[in-house]
Amino acid sequence: MFNSLMILLRFRFLPIVFVLGACFAILNSCSSTNSYTSSLTELGGTPLREFLVKTPEEFKKVSSSLQAGDVVILANGEWQDVDFVLEGKGTDVSPIYLIAENKGEVLITGQSSLRLGGEYLIVSGLVFRDGFTPRREVISYRINSKKLAFNSRITETVIENYNNPDRTQRDAWVVMYGQNNEFDHNHLSGKLNSGPTFVVRLNTKESQNNKHHIHHNYFGPRPVFGSNGGETLRIGTSHYSMTRSETLVENNFFDRCSGEVEIISNKSGGNVYRHNTFYKSRGTLTLRHGNDTIVENNFFEGAEAPYTGGVRVINARQTVRNNLFANLTGERFSGALVVMNGVPNSPINRYHQVDGAIIENNIFENISRVELGEGSDTERSAIPINSEFRNNVITVSETSGTPFRLYDDMSGIKFSNNQTNMSPPNQIEYGFIVKALHRDQVSQSKNYGEYGVHKEDTGVSWYPKPDEYSLFDSGNTILVKPGENQLAENVNKAGPGDILVLASGHYNEPQTINLKFPITIRSSEPLTASISFERRNLFLLSSKGAIKLEGVKVTGDRAPDASGNSLIASTSLGGSGNHTVKILGAVLSDFVVNRGFSIVSAAKGTFFDKVLIENTEIRNVSGVPLKFDTETDDFGIYNVEYLKIRNSKFSDIRKEVANVYRGGRDESTFGPHIIVTDSKFANVGNSGEPLFIMHGAQYVKLKNNIARDIHPSLHTITTGKPRVVSEKNSVDGSESGVFLMTDDLRR
Repeated sequence: MFNSLMILLRFRFLPIVFVLGACFAILNSCSSTNSYTSSLTELGGTPLREFLVKTPEEFKKVSSSLQAGDVVILANGEWQDVDFVLEGKGTDVSPIYLIAENKGEVLITGQSSLRLGGEYLIVSGLVFRDGFTPRREVISYRINSKKLAFNSRITETVIENYNNPDRTQRDAWVVMYGQNNEFDHNHLSGKLNSGPTFVVRLNTKESQNNKHHIHHNYFGPRPVFGSNGGETLRIGTSHYSMTRSETLVENNFFDRCSGEVEIISNKSGGNVYRHNTFYKSRGTLTLRHGNDTIVENNFFEGAEAPYTGGVRVINARQTVRNNLFANLTGERFSGALVVMNGVPNSPINRYHQVDGAIIENNIFENISRVELGEGSDTERSAIPINSEFRNNVITVSETSGTPFRLYDDMSGIKFSNNQTNMSPPNQIEYGFIVKALHRDQVSQSKNYGEYGVHKEDTGVSWYPKPDEYSLFDSGNTILVKPGENQLAENVNKAGPGDILVLASGHYNEPQTINLKFPITIRSSEPLTASISFERRNLFLLSSKGAIKLEGVKVTGDRAPDASGNSLIASTSLGGSGNHTVKILGAVLSDFVVNRGFSIVSAAKGTFFDKVLIENTEIRNVSGVPLKFDTETDDFGIYNVEYLKIRNSKFSDIRKEVANVYRGGRDESTFGPHIIVTDSKFANVGNSGEPLFIMHGAQYVKLKNNIARDIHPSLHTITTGKPRVVSEKNSVDGSESGVFLMTDDLRR
């Protein structure tokens, strides 16, 4: 205001009309800033000069010479393809501010990013969406390797679905450098591409012993990534793991953060994790590298979702105390508590021996596993030493048996004064009191005051947190009449979750239908609607595309004679999210126009959460009906998490029914899972192909199936200790016929 008045005085000899006009402009400007005054009050400090900027050029001009106490206000609206650089030296009393004119009304889109460098900088109220960073980081607490941020804060800022369309391109949404920085009350949700959501770096002396504070943030859903590189939070790297970070992570809500086995990857020393809540998140808070970490007063609520876990312990002097672990289903690397074996004289990037761990005063309620000596093999042979497991309470259902699994000698852990309702293994029973423990007794102290944090107390109040909703059948119903191009026309009118109900008759599609959202296509009466198509694919899935086909007949007899034909295919063009396909009560026949015809196929760089074939008949197919074998680089990447076949029939299939490939020895993921039950197979594999090819699958269940004129399924073990069930299957009328063969490539 003061600067504006000085400008008027400088032109005091101009005509009075001009001066009055300028005065009104100034008053309007002052009025517009009233909307952000509450933000400045909340942020504290003493603001001095205020600059409302409306274009990237204005921002660049103002930000080139910021002083302590300056306030830069981004005008409401969309800021597209902007490289924001905030640099300056504020003070504790007078920081430099970058704030939204109105919280949540400044939308940063396209290929944009934000970099901070200097001291006492505060950013608030921004929303990043509808784009992706052109750099390695969306928000960075440094401008370059020489200009880091210190004593700076980002608060009430949102990054949602800000993903590179190529899911293999690695980036991070927030990266902390420097020292004494803060990240609080922010909302990060929906990261799909490679790279951790949030990273703390220790790659220079100026970023070590940093004492950062990460608190009251909402870390929203991160879907299964299907490879290493899906962590939600990582502090440090193996290279700097013997360096102290001393970062405090508290009162954050991790909501369905399931990218990979490590929800949090701790790779530095002296960090504290307390009063955080982990809800339905697959994997564990993993103390992967670094020493002297404290994990206390956290709430791990699995809600019985698959692979939900607690804490995985590695390295020296780790403390896990006063935590509540409830309704966790995880086993092995995702158990409620996992104490790893180490590698003798371990290199810095492998598994250091557990030494001096204290695990005390925790409640484990309705959990599946406590894994001790996990990972024990010829390499990881260093058992835990000098450690204690004391004053813990463990209760499980009476039908599940003891949750403890011991994979090696546990004499290096002293057990004392623990309670459980199921007798532990003999080796550790001396440290337990076995008594009836009812869940209401165990959880009587369960409250968010002692464990975890409420979701509503994290993130921002003005931006919605994602709900749990049904992928399909959650929208409107659209009635469709038979004819040419009717499916495509009605899909173009539909929205996410809508249901297309097909009247009896025939539907022919001359064009490929591009799906970027979930949709259901259902016959009004079972098997009275038939579909044909004239392009290589009937449905092409990208972005968040998903489809449920129910009660329809589909033929491939009008498709072109082209390689790569597939009824449903995926593409990374236009962005690759996680796809779901359900084919229920359908009949799919005559996919033989070209020798490589498929029913569902995955392109390289795409991923399916689930493919379900149920109560369906698939016959006369020239290629591999279910083809998920494009990730052949052997980096642990794969195309499908769950492939399920139930009560279905496959006949006259020229090649294998399904081909699923996961190469390499990476241990960061849980899949693929292949489950085939109560189904029939006849005349599969004309040239000797196996019934199924399952390369690197981590879970295989083949049960109650009947087959004739087939060659056995082939399961190739590449890493881990896959769980394999093959029982009650009949081959050519004999239950003793070979249904599954195993080839173990582990070294």
